[in-house]
Amino acid sequence: MNVLDKFDKLISILTFILISVALYFAFIYAPVEKVMGIIQKIFYFHVASAWIAFFAFFITFLFSILVLINEKKIFDEIAASSAEIGIVFCTIVLITGPIWARPVWGVWWTWDPRLTTTLVLWFIYVGYLMLRKFVDEDDKKAKFSAVVGVVGFIDVPIVFMSIRWWRTIHPNVLQKGGGGLHPDMLIALIVSVIAFTFLYLALMIKRVKLGLLADRVLYLQSKIK
Repeated sequence: MNVLDKFDKLISILTFILISVALYFAFIYAPVEKVMGIIQKIFYFHVASAWIAFFAFFITFLFSILVLINEKKIFDEIAASSAEIGIVFCTIVLITGPIWARPVWGVWWTWDPRLTTTLVLWFIYVGYLMLRKFVDEDDKKAKFSAVVGVVGFIDVPIVFMSIRWWRTIHPNVLQKGGGGLHPDMLIALIVSVIAFTFLYLALMIKRVKLGLLADRVLYLQSKIK
């Protein structure tokens, strides 16, 4: 077992422990919100997923720049892997949001600035992945997707700032006083964010390893031919 495999195993174990701890803090430790009731519990995973989606797309943005500067295969692999994981977390955000909104706002979906810009973000990175599927040449695939990875990230700060720039019904969690969160709720949120960060790392390591193995298989197949 090499160093990467050992690190992968360690992160996976820590992720399992932290996710278990996060579930305890969200469902048992944190008090039930008086107005929204038990449905508010989804908040901890909704917000944590949003932050990890932002972080994943930032990693794609960062390594896309590196691809444009230095066309190393590993940079492209990391950018693509992070985009895939970001899409997963962004999808969780778009699913848990309406589940939370229905009993609170009375509707599953409204074209609120935060919701709309998040949906646009999802489409941008779905387009990024589709581009990678349709372009066969590795060099062109890396460059074209890197451009989308850089330009597409512009929507992330727009999503984040949307509740400050426009009138919106979406709650603002990050403000002075913690957005009115009970201290125990804030602790539960922080634990959830940490747990999801480790989940991102665990998925990222596995996805990059899988991508490198796939490239190795293609290389060996080309040698056989």
